[in-house]
Amino acid sequence: RLKTFVVRDALPLWARIGWDAGSGGFIERLDGEGRADAAAPRRVRVQARQIYCFAKAADLGWYPQGRQLALDGLDYLLRTARSVDGRPGFVHLLAPDGSVLNDLRDSYDHAFVLLALATVFQLTSDAQVRAEIDAAVGFVDAHLHSPHGGYVESIPDVLPRRQNPHMHLFEAMIALFDATGDQAFQTRAGEIFALFVSSFYDPQARVLGEYYEQDWSKIPPVCVEPGHQAEWVWLLKEFERITGCPTTRYRAALLPSALRYRDARTGCLVDEGDAGGAVTKATRRLWPQTEIVKALLTEAEAGTVGAKVEAQDAIDRLLRHYLDHPVAGGWYDQFDAEGRSLVSTIPASSFYHILCAAAEAERVLGG
Repeated sequence: RLKTFVVRDALPLWARIGWDAGSGGFIERLDGEGRADAAAPRRVRVQARQIYCFAKAADLGWYPQGRQLALDGLDYLLRTARSVDGRPGFVHLLAPDGSVLNDLRDSYDHAFVLLALATVFQLTSDAQVRAEIDAAVGFVDAHLHSPHGGYVESIPDVLPRRQNPHMHLFEAMIALFDATGDQAFQTRAGEIFALFVSSFYDPQARVLGEYYEQDWSKIPPVCVEPGHQAEWVWLLKEFERITGCPTTRYRAALLPSALRYRDARTGCLVDEGDAGGAVTKATRRLWPQTEIVKALLTEAEAGTVGAKVEAQDAIDRLLRHYLDHPVAGGWYDQFDAEGRSLVSTIPASSFYHILCAAAEAERVLGG
């Protein structure tokens, strides 16, 4: 059912309505009736996420026409966002006409640019795409590395430091290794894993913090996003797959920890909690539900008793509460504690999460 939602409904919708056939580029969001919000500014990270979605769907054989859309999206991204102001790196925000609204260089954005490039290279093996990978990684190495370890938030740098951009750079390095076989990407992933062990993960509280000082000391009270804890479970298993480095003890701690932060009525993950397991923000976004699906699939694949059934239940919750939308291929992005929808639009940014969960579900559970 999840694959059917993606292949039959979501991919055609976002290919048709979610692509700007006039100016190029992907639409940032649709309205509640499924019409393109053509006036909305375009985040570079969302352009990259949509490139990933269509390249991945083409690579899986789900949507062969996604290949050209991914290539068109990448051409748009490179033309409008890469070094257009004479400085290296990708800008942060574009106007619908492709002009620059914000020239910030953001590490989170660059993580998704790298993921998009990795996925397109996996699909095409194109030498020019490989050259773009090397250039983008060169920018990250030269301009975003922090002397305190890890990567700065942006240029100019800001505080607090966050684990989230590092998590997505970790994801990108794993994808780049898979796409190219280049050991340098495995090494970079290993450096981020070392930061996870030394700074992100708290073995006493068995949680992953979100915000840090410049020297990676925790900012109290520690904020925990259960969706990110689940996302790390999947990524740690991916890191173990490409390196052989055991990650079981971290995954075995993070998954049950994430599952503490659930809405009692629906069983869905809430948005935030504290280090003691209490819910501090009872709203519930779509994306944590996809990440708990991936985490549970990881454990099902590892043979954990009961994980397969729990993964199937989590998929059912995702379909029932978030993907059952009046617009075929659309979704609800966030609910409050009483189950009222808080976001009237359908944001493109969520498609990356949904498609990745569907791909993992098919891989682990079968068609």
